[in-house]
Amino acid sequence: MDEENCAAVTDSTLLGFSDVPELRIFLFLLFLSICRVTVLGNLGMIALIQVSYRLHTPMYFFLSHLSFVDFCYSTTITPKMLANILNEDRAISFLKCAVQFYLFCTFVVTEVILLAVMACDRLMAICDPPLYMVTMSRNLYVELVSCCYLNATVCSVIHLCLALQIPFYRSNVINHFFCDFPPLSSLACPDVTVSQLVLYSVPTFNEIITSMIILISYLFILITILRMRSAEGRRKVFPLGMILFIYCRPQYDKNNTDTNKVATVFYTVMISMLNPLIYSLRENDVKEVLKKVVSSKIFS
Repeated sequence: MDEENCAAVTDSTLLGFSDVPELRIFLFLLFLSICRVTVLGNLGMIALIQVSYRLHTPMYFFLSHLSFVDFCYSTTITPKMLANILNEDRAISFLKCAVQFYLFCTFVVTEVILLAVMACDRLMAICDPPLYMVTMSRNLYVELVSCCYLNATVCSVIHLCLALQIPFYRSNVINHFFCDFPPLSSLACPDVTVSQLVLYSVPTFNEIITSMIILISYLFILITILRMRSAEGRRKVFPLGMILFIYCRPQYDKNNTDTNKVATVFYTVMISMLNPLIYSLRENDVKEVLKKVVSSKIFS
């Protein structure tokens, strides 16, 4: 590409789902409904865990932060996506684009690491309850969650620095519904092979490590469950041993943008809505506390 066609970008345009204008109203109502369920589900779960002393345990402490992270990274993307579906002007400033990208990376990486921590927590709780009661103090699980946020912050700063190092772009039109590095780097004029290598190496390393931790943890949990002589004991423990979803971001293919968008919608929007159902509302303790809260509100 000739250098005269390259320029520094001060603002960008997110195409979003502009290639399907006849579905705008449907997509807006669909994503608005998903956003409302996500906000109510995750904030409701956080509030429920906070108000019930019965849920003040390490497992629910981790679940409350999982709900917080889901709420944050969903609301980082969804409002702008909803606005772009209806508005013709889909411009976003470079600063807002950088902030959105940084926050998204932070919360996504936090969630991936937090899932691994939750897997280890369940491993200790199910396989060695006496040791778990002794070692899992409040200070320890607060430190574990803090490490999740700290690691994610470092990774996000690395990704943001890589994005800010791109001086010129062929175009300011991003064929995506939020600011992400792969679609941005596909528009870069200089060679960004090294940046892309670092971009994929860091999250890939995190995903491999966390995936191994999750799989190994739940393998031992499954073995422990199968060794239980009591069928009733298995039924009580098995919901706690439900294997966690493994989030692996698909590699961006600039020649297949529709597939990229669909895959991204799934792991940025749908998962945030489903997590409260998958990890929290299946638990008997949560169900009982929720029933008490609802009953008390009705009778009051």
